[in-house]
Amino acid sequence: MVTKIMIHAYGGPEVLEVADGEVGAPGKGEIRVRHTAIGLNYIDTYFRTGLYPPPMGLPFTPGLEAAGVVEAVGEGVTNLRVGQRIAYGTGPLGAYSSERLMPAEKAIAIPDSIADETAAAMMLKGMTTQYLLRQTYAVQPGDTILIHAAAGGVGLIAGQWAKHLGATVIGTAGSEEKAALAKAHGYDHVILYREENIAERVKEITGGKGVPVVYDGVGKDTFEASLDSLQLRGLLVSFGNASGPVTGVNIGILAAKGSLYVTRPTLASYTANRADLESCANDLIDVVAKGAVKIEVNQRFPLTQAADAHRALEGRDTTGSTILLP
Repeated sequence: MVTKIMIHAYGGPEVLEVADGEVGAPGKGEIRVRHTAIGLNYIDTYFRTGLYPPPMGLPFTPGLEAAGVVEAVGEGVTNLRVGQRIAYGTGPLGAYSSERLMPAEKAIAIPDSIADETAAAMMLKGMTTQYLLRQTYAVQPGDTILIHAAAGGVGLIAGQWAKHLGATVIGTAGSEEKAALAKAHGYDHVILYREENIAERVKEITGGKGVPVVYDGVGKDTFEASLDSLQLRGLLVSFGNASGPVTGVNIGILAAKGSLYVTRPTLASYTANRADLESCANDLIDVVAKGAVKIEVNQRFPLTQAADAHRALEGRDTTGSTILLP
């Protein structure tokens, strides 16, 4: 019997229901995976609320990220074997389960040097960091950049990776405790957004120039401050909506604020084919395996308490990565 979380109606954490089910044999191109750890991500809340409608409609099992062991392989699967440790971070939906079927092409083999909990906590957030820092805007030695939510899951990975690339890293955080955590993970400066004006502090740090890029996973609450922190022709990378989506924008403000650029990228677009997925994942595995980036798993919840995990995440009561344990 398989334990899984089901959503039958959009809403708050209370719509996450524990259910039992069965998993059949894998079909052509599929594998059956027994999960050992499951990643919790803010995008999970977007699917739960209906902000991102799931492609299969209601009901559905959420979750895009997990680590586990291959229990069976379907016809045509040659790159994975039974007993192999794998992880994934680009779905498809269904990770909130003790066992599942999934396309083999979405799974990445994990080396023995990386533990299951680390793998489950790093794939979606780590590959997101990879495309942000290495592809959307390729951070160069000497760059000064701004990353919002510095103590969050992506934030802690991004701070370390950006420092590894030779950048000066500015972050934002909501408390002294989170600021201290960020500074221990690569950040040179942390702005307390409840007490300080973000854009003014960025301009102060950069001698009035501003930064060439802002990575913003917060959304509505930080949009204006992000634009005002950019230098001429700077790039705002809006990759998340933790405070709600940005709406009703007159793009003329981009001209008024200095011929700015804005992009709204997704991990799915940067890993749309197997070659791109492997390149992104292998870059992440490399920096984690050699210790340049450490993955912080700071919260663990039983899978059956997924609702409590969502409450903690949305209440900004988490730091680093959070995992669910089947």
